[in-house]
Amino acid sequence: MAARHHHHVYVVLLSQDVLYEPKFVKCNPDYDPAKPCVYVGMTGLDPDARFDKHKAGVRANRYVQKYGQRLLPELYECYNPMPYAAAAEMEVELAIALREAGYGVWQA
Repeated sequence: MAARHHHHVYVVLLSQDVLYEPKFVKCNPDYDPAKPCVYVGMTGLDPDARFDKHKAGVRANRYVQKYGQRLLPELYECYNPMPYAAAAEMEVELAIALREAGYGVWQA
């Protein structure tokens, strides 16, 4: 019997205030101001639970903790759940695709 796939990619909407962070801006030279800023991550948890941990400071990305507003399931739900290796790869691919589409993206 195959193991149940339980890893997820997820996308968090970040406040536009993240654009005051020089490191974020430097990583997004082709950012389109008409598009949102987002964080792309992967987790073995439910994305809602992972977002709550970010906001509570538990293994948190500082941009999500400070600027995270809500999840954007319309950008990731179609991929989940998946095996760990696929989630790790999809995290990078999704971040690249969103950045190429003009989103401001942080992916750690």
